[in-house]
Amino acid sequence: MKLKNLNIINFKNYDSYEFVAGDGINCFVGNNGVGKTNLLDAIYYLSYCKSFFNSADIQNIKYEEEFFVIEGNYLLGKVPEKLYCGVKKGQKKKFKRNSKEYERLVDHIGLFVSVMVSPRDSELILGGSDVRRKFLDGIIAQFDKKYLECLLKYNKVLKQRNALLKYFQKERKWNDEDLLAWDSSLVDLGEYIFKMRLEFVEEFVPIFNERYGFISGDKENVNIEYVSQLKDSSYESQLLNYREKDRISAYSNCGVHKDDLIFTLNKYPVKKFGSQGQQKSFLLALKFGQFSFLKKSKGYFPVLLLDDIFDKLDHERISKLMDLVSRNEFGQVFITDTNESRVRSILESHSVDFNLITIG
Repeated sequence: MKLKNLNIINFKNYDSYEFVAGDGINCFVGNNGVGKTNLLDAIYYLSYCKSFFNSADIQNIKYEEEFFVIEGNYLLGKVPEKLYCGVKKGQKKKFKRNSKEYERLVDHIGLFVSVMVSPRDSELILGGSDVRRKFLDGIIAQFDKKYLECLLKYNKVLKQRNALLKYFQKERKWNDEDLLAWDSSLVDLGEYIFKMRLEFVEEFVPIFNERYGFISGDKENVNIEYVSQLKDSSYESQLLNYREKDRISAYSNCGVHKDDLIFTLNKYPVKKFGSQGQQKSFLLALKFGQFSFLKKSKGYFPVLLLDDIFDKLDHERISKLMDLVSRNEFGQVFITDTNESRVRSILESHSVDFNLITIG
C-alpha cells in the first residue's frame, strides 16, 4: 500500500497544504511548531478515522475555522483509491472511500493500515492498563472485524451494567434478574475478546522478541505476559464471585476491561527496572512487532509513521533502525525531524533513497 499524495484544509495549524509522497522514505524537516507531526497525524486519520494525538475531532479544526478536510490518494496493490475525511462543527464526521460515504466508520478499519511511532508511546510502559489494552485492541481490530464489533458492544453493555449498579446503590435496592440480563451479554462478548487476545499475544511475542533482539543485539531476555481474570475460571463464575464487591462499589470489578499486559526485562518489570535505553528499545520492538504482524496478516506493507524518532534515540539504535529500513523491512515511511543535515547524514550513510520535504 502506498500514499501517493495528501491534501489538507484547516487541519490543526494548516490553512491548506498538499504534498506528493515518494514510494520509499519521506522526511518532513523544519523547526519545532511548524506542523510536521500534524502531517503524520493526517495520514493516521485516513487509516483510523481519528487522530493519534487528540480523540476530539472538533479540536483538530484550525483555530477560528468551522471545518477541516483531509484527502489522500493511495495505491492498494495496483488499484487507485481516494480517501476523504471531513469534520464540520455541529455535524457528523464524513468519511468516504472513492466518493462513497461510509455508513459506519468501523467498516473502514483495517483497510488502509498505518503504524505510528511517537514519543507518546512511552505511555505503553509508564501508563495504566487501559493504554496497553488499547494497543492490544488496535492491532487485533485490524484483521478481525468480529473482534471490533464485540469490543464495541462489550463497552456499551459494560457502561449499562455499571449504570444499573449505580442505580441500585442510589435507590438502595437490588434485583438479580435485571443484572443477569447484562451478565449474559458480557459473558458472550467477553469470552470471544479473551480468546482472541490470548491467541494474539501467543503469536505476537516471538515476533516482538525477534525485533527486540535485533535492536538490542540479543543482550537481554524480554517477555510480554497477558494478564486476565478469565485465565482463572469462566467469566460466568467470575461474575458470581464478584457479585458482592460489585454491589458495594457500584462498579463491574471483573472482566476483560481489567486485562493488562506485563512487560518484563530479565524477568523484572521494564517500568521499574529498565533503563531509558532499554525502555526505548522495548517500545521500538513493540511498534516494529506491530508493523511485522500487520504486514503478515494483511498481506501488504502498512505505512510507517516515525515522529521525531532521531531526536529520541542514541546513535546505536538509529543505526539499527536504518539497517531495518535499508533491508527493505518496511515499505513507505514518513519521518519528521528538526535537523535536515542530520537526516541527510543518517540516510545517506545507509545508502537509502529518500524524499526530503521542508516545512515552514
